[in-house]
Parts: sequence; C-alpha cells; structure tokens
Amino acid sequence: MFGKKKQVTTIDKDQLELIENAQKRIRQKKRLYVHFVIFLIGAVFLILANTVLGIGKDFKIAGVDWFVYAILAWFFLFIYHFVSVFITNKFMGKDWEKQQLEKLVNLQEVRIDKLKQNLVKEETKIAQTQVYTETSKKDSIAQKKKTSELTIIVAAGEDNAIGKDNDLIWHLSDDLKHFKSLTNGHHIIMGRKTFESFPKPLPNRTHIVITRQGNYKVPSDVIVVNSLDDALDAARLDKQPFIIGGGEIYKQAMSLVDKLEITRVHAEFENADTFFPEIDDTIWQEVNRTTHDADEKHAYAFSFITYLRK
Repeated sequence: MFGKKKQVTTIDKDQLELIENAQKRIRQKKRLYVHFVIFLIGAVFLILANTVLGIGKDFKIAGVDWFVYAILAWFFLFIYHFVSVFITNKFMGKDWEKQQLEKLVNLQEVRIDKLKQNLVKEETKIAQTQVYTETSKKDSIAQKKKTSELTIIVAAGEDNAIGKDNDLIWHLSDDLKHFKSLTNGHHIIMGRKTFESFPKPLPNRTHIVITRQGNYKVPSDVIVVNSLDDALDAARLDKQPFIIGGGEIYKQAMSLVDKLEITRVHAEFENADTFFPEIDDTIWQEVNRTTHDADEKHAYAFSFITYLRK
C-alpha cells in the first residue's frame, strides 16, 4: 500500500488547490490573531493613557469623550477578531487542516482503488480481445464442428507411408472409387503440392488450396487460402468437408478433425518420403473396417477403416 506522503503527491490538481486554499486560510487566521494581540495592547495603552495619565481628557466628540468611541470601535473589532480568530480558528486550525488532508487522501485512495479496478477490467478486456483475435478462427472452427463433421481421408501403408515425389506409390482402383464416392459433392482441402499432383481439378468437388505463395494462379472455381483455419472457414457451410493432404496439412488437421477415413495398404514402402501421423488409439476408436485382398487389379491387399474421435 502507498505511504501517505506518496498518496498526497498523487492527488489531482483540484484537490491540491483545496489543500493550498486550506493552508492559506489557516495562515490568515494566524495573522488575524497577531493583529488582535497588537490591537488589544494598543487599546489598553490608550485607555490607561486617558484614565491614569489624563491624556486627551479635554477632547470630546459630540459631547462624548473620545475614548468612548475608541472603546466602542474596539468592542466591534474585538467581536470580529474573536469570531475570526477564536471561533473560526478553532475549527479551521491545524486539527481542521489535518482532517481535511486526511479526507482528501482517503478520497484519493478510493479513486485510486476505482482506477485500479477499472484498469484490471480494461487489461482483462484487452487480454480477452487479444486471445479472441488469436483464436477467433479456431473458435469459428469449433462452432462449425457442431453442425459439420470434418474428415481426413488418406491411403497409407503399414508404415504410414503416403507418397513419394508428390505422387502415390501404388495404384488401387477400388481406393480411387472409394475416395470419389466419399468426397463427391463436398469441399476438399489440400496443400499446393497435392493440388498440383492432379492433372486437373476433380469434378463435382470444391477445391480449397492452402499456399503461402502470393498471386497463386488457379482456375476460377478453385479457392486459394493462406492457412488451414482459413480453409476450414471457407468450407464452413459443408456438412462434411474433407482434408486430402499432403503430409504437413494432415499433421495440422489431426487435432481438429472428427473422423478418419483410412485406406490401410498392407505393405511397407521404404522409398516413401511423405508419411501420415500415427493414429493414437487413446484418441481414436475404430468403428468400421472392410478388407480387400490383392488381385489382378490390386497389387496390395488393403482395408477401408473408419475412425471416430472418442
């Protein structure tokens, strides 16, 4: 808590003027008291001079001795001085000045406390505003999740390999059909390299491409954004948008999605350079699995697996 001296220095201009005025009035009362003492001594001297020494006995005004007028004048001045010095000074002396200072300091303490409370409220509002600014898009995503099901769709080997040199390592026709049937009519979100791996945009799907490149050239029906959050915002009206790659986008999306549609290719691929994140079984629950054996159209056995967030 601040000391009294420091608190006084924080009193505003109007309150300082009140203090200075109080101190000035006290000094005036003290001067009146000194004047009264001097006048009293002078009046006593004049009375003694007239009655004891006989000075001015023959001087009269309207038949009345001059010292009678002097005494009357002294009486009125006495009353004035008495009120001004003894009565007023009694209530506006050092004790009164101390009380006024204490009242002003207490008033200022209350004002400082209010200012501190307001400052805390403003800081809280600022902090909340900053947090909102930093997380508003994530909040928008969370709100969107209440009405939509964000899904990752990927084909990955047993070692989580998903590609090499921006291309698939395998060709599984049933997997391509599976991908088409799930994503048809929906928004598909991807990184720039994944988009560039297509010969042309996939039909009957809304493409959202994430890239940091400025002025990235795409067909007019393709949406270009700078971040995953912006991509999800662009797909907010879709009840089931899909994240389709690549590896970095999958990593960013794992904590946000509600569902995983995994084509698990039952083989390992040592030459892969892109991998899907590990699926944590404490977070994800397998709810469906369909297995296909290898045949003349499919070089590898594979399974369609659906996971839901627990």
